[in-house]
Amino acid sequence: MPISVKRARLACLAGALVASLPASAPAFAQSIAALPDQTSRIRLSNHDVNHVVCVGGDIEDVKFSAEKGLAVERGGSDAWIKFLVLETEDPNIPGSGAKTHSYVTTPSEFFVSCNGAIYPLYAEPADIPAQTVTLVPGGAQRARANDALLGPLVEEERAVGIVLAILQDRVPASFSEIAPSRDRLMLADLPTATITERRRLEVEGAGLSVSEYLVRASAATALDERYFLDTALGADIFAITIDRLTLGPNETARLIIVRRSVQQ
Repeated sequence: MPISVKRARLACLAGALVASLPASAPAFAQSIAALPDQTSRIRLSNHDVNHVVCVGGDIEDVKFSAEKGLAVERGGSDAWIKFLVLETEDPNIPGSGAKTHSYVTTPSEFFVSCNGAIYPLYAEPADIPAQTVTLVPGGAQRARANDALLGPLVEEERAVGIVLAILQDRVPASFSEIAPSRDRLMLADLPTATITERRRLEVEGAGLSVSEYLVRASAATALDERYFLDTALGADIFAITIDRLTLGPNETARLIIVRRSVQQ
């Protein structure tokens, strides 16, 4: 039978489990996402300092050709790339000491080691503002991170940890976002409510998926987790929780469904 994740149980495990769930990476201004083991063609500023961020780990190394007029520094999860400006004597005014500045236009390749994976970057310098390149974990990395996060837990604690992550908006970066369904559902046991999928996630390496639904009532409605044991919400349901048990007209509850399979 699926686990009904009750509020008392959530409160009991909240401190220990949520503290261990790393929040997903923040959004970066003018950010470019890059994946491991495949070349990403990107444009970087040829006059400002560009930022590279390793999501969920440290940048171990950056390989590049210094002969192409580059400076790279790294520390922790960050690296900074600067195309050097070439300063030469102005040929139109020889002997005057006047200088001209030339900006790099030749593309460069970078091989960034992040979280045990290599991110090949083919960078074209351009007259644009500074860019941020976010090194996004690949499937193998996410699976390893999820195993480290959930592997030591028994099944019920896994369900509780995942539900807490969703309810408290602390979704681990190792959970993969999947496009939610646009269909509105109605269940036979809840004729006064409509159900809309708000968010869907895959927990790679754990064989689990999770969806957050919004349950909206058109009249006063009493809710019970058992109402949602319906194939319309997916096969092989592992855990169910809802954040409130009564709804007034036009009120909304959050429903979390954890499955032992990946929903397509």
